[in-house]
Amino acid sequence: MAAKAISRFPVPEIKDLPEDIRERVLAVQEKSGFVPNVFLTLAHRPDEFRAFFAYHDALMDKPGPITKAEREMIVVATSNANQCQYCVVAHGAILRIRAKDPLIADQVAINYRKADITPRQMAMIDFAMKVSAQAYAVGETDLAVLREHGFTDEDIWDIAAIAAFFGMSNRLANVTSMRPNDEFYAMGR
Repeated sequence: MAAKAISRFPVPEIKDLPEDIRERVLAVQEKSGFVPNVFLTLAHRPDEFRAFFAYHDALMDKPGPITKAEREMIVVATSNANQCQYCVVAHGAILRIRAKDPLIADQVAINYRKADITPRQMAMIDFAMKVSAQAYAVGETDLAVLREHGFTDEDIWDIAAIAAFFGMSNRLANVTSMRPNDEFYAMGR
């Protein structure tokens, strides 16, 4: 059986990548045991790769009151709404690991309103979903709900930025027909 393409666009060989990108890809490979296809797909355009991952890291790796698992919840829920198979599968795996819960990613992806999450997390995802689908309709009432759950204005910015960034990421993944790595399906289960 022939391997399926991971992208509709050319995928560079790791050996041909600019040094900084090659080092990052190899570090990820060493840590996870494989190279997530997003790295190879986006390496097609090195300057955009660098910008994408700089913003990704600024949003997803920062400490704060929104945990890394909660950040992944936002990604999984909004990516499902955007029908992005790659991001639901890949970030679902990361969510399972960060939450130490083998069920949470499937629950959040399928219907976060029925997932085993807190009212605070529900409010966070409700807002992220509105940003993802109807950002033009976000108003003061939406922010007030989040504040009632203890979110600060900086937290609200983070929620919105994650939903917006992954809206762009979902669209690129869908256009490129980015294939999730098989490894993601079993992670954290």
